[in-house]
Amino acid sequence: MAAEVTAQQLIAKHRPTLDQALETIRTRAYWSPHPEHPKAYGEDGSLSLPEGKAAFDALQGTRFELDQPGTDDWVGGEVSPFGPELGITYPHPDIDTLLPAMRAGMRAWRDAGAETRAVVCLEILARISARTHEFAHAVMHTSGQAFMMAFQAGGPHAQDRGLEAVAYAYEEQARTPGTADWNKPQGKRDPLAMTKRFTPVGRGISLLIGCNTFPTWNGYPGLFASLATGNPVLVKPHPRAVLPLALTVRIARDVLTEAGFDANLVCLAAERRDEGIAKTLATRPEIKIIDYTGSSEFGDWLEANARQAQVYTEKAGVNTVVVESTDDYKGMLANLAFSLSLYSGQMCTTPQNLLIPREGIQTDAGTKSYDDVVSDLAASVSGLLGDDARANGILGALVNPDVKARLEAASGLGEVALSSKEVTHPDFPDAVVRTPVIVKLDGAKPDAEAAYLSECFGPVSFAVAVDSAADAVRLLGRTVRTKGAMTVGAYTTSEEVASSIEETCLEECAQLSLNLTGGVYVNQTAAFSDFHGSGGNPAANAALCDGAFVANRFRVVEIRKDA
Repeated sequence: MAAEVTAQQLIAKHRPTLDQALETIRTRAYWSPHPEHPKAYGEDGSLSLPEGKAAFDALQGTRFELDQPGTDDWVGGEVSPFGPELGITYPHPDIDTLLPAMRAGMRAWRDAGAETRAVVCLEILARISARTHEFAHAVMHTSGQAFMMAFQAGGPHAQDRGLEAVAYAYEEQARTPGTADWNKPQGKRDPLAMTKRFTPVGRGISLLIGCNTFPTWNGYPGLFASLATGNPVLVKPHPRAVLPLALTVRIARDVLTEAGFDANLVCLAAERRDEGIAKTLATRPEIKIIDYTGSSEFGDWLEANARQAQVYTEKAGVNTVVVESTDDYKGMLANLAFSLSLYSGQMCTTPQNLLIPREGIQTDAGTKSYDDVVSDLAASVSGLLGDDARANGILGALVNPDVKARLEAASGLGEVALSSKEVTHPDFPDAVVRTPVIVKLDGAKPDAEAAYLSECFGPVSFAVAVDSAADAVRLLGRTVRTKGAMTVGAYTTSEEVASSIEETCLEECAQLSLNLTGGVYVNQTAAFSDFHGSGGNPAANAALCDGAFVANRFRVVEIRKDA
């Protein structure tokens, strides 16, 4: 692309992609313009795998220049969960200088219109996509995801979520026509005639508070939803995962400049160690929108204290799977084993509680007792992770010491059905890699509730013995209602039990996956088709993505005149 580009050029380039995205969010079918396979990159200007690794390596030990106003210091300190220090420093903002500068470009961005904003956002995503291999290494070495997961979740899947947000943003803005001729008959008198103009207007500066585990996947929906609806975006990354979002900011600023807009519509707010800049920013009067992924404690604080802003939170929940019966016992065990192991359980969608009737379950392999199910699941996890090379590819590394501490403490909560073991990474000897632990708990004992009704983020699962299927459904409803859940899973061959579980999930607004035994897992969602969270239970107050996620990021202002 040339140093300067017109809106019409961007429309010609990206409008077909936007139209396909708009169609797909209506049909909920499968579609992605971003290839999932590493070998798909390396031509047409995109970085190949070696080029992406070289680009990532070149960033280490450097100062990450952004040329944004109000820089008063340089900060850093990222250490890869796999061991190496990145040694990158980022601009630290003087907030009083940066925030007014971000507002300066709002008028031109507003006047550009929804279509131009959308295609500029799609150009940003296209530039990001071309550097997917570079982003993969950046995500891997800040989140602890294994490379292939960092490549897919941090690359094409995150880009899909960003594009999905742009599509919803455009659709909501286009719902109201730009102009209207209004005529009201007055009988024998001349009609009343007016011309009316309707303009989507952004609320103001949007603050993105990034997370450590999925900086791009969780960050892109809010970033692009706000930018596409006319708002400047201040990106405040997690201090342990700055690089992926800093790269995003740099690309966005380049595209905005080339398209004739103010680069300061997207800025970075890196922080000093233990500075807690998010609280300071979140209550500034200039901040009108906040997107946050992380702990319930801080999410609750934002909802209670950032009163001047529209706050979108994805917090913690206790994800539950009801295991009542199955016609594919082997497939169920394999599916659950992978779900519990992927990224060491460090996903907000990973199952934690497995509710299993104490008298056992009916399967295609005969009746299986509670102990049979738990021991067979433990054996399936052990078999999946028995080879260290495969285990490293699935588990990644523990993202921080708190996860390791929770994992080590879990064995004291009940009878251990599967012990966690240490796995050595051949390329990164300092990586902390651990297999999951499964702990047996009796759901009828009050002292067990403290464990299974609290989120234990990481590779920890509880096999909870319950009295019956009905008891499992009641506990499921109680868990979602009081603690929230990003996902619910269930295995049953009974239409009655399935109906009861479905009704509970509908009542408590929880996303349900039934009888998954193949290559789709409860902790994975597909952009354009699956909703991530519902916004209807304590785990999150928004869904990624739907109309509600974008519609309140702008207001429609009307100007009317006599014709």
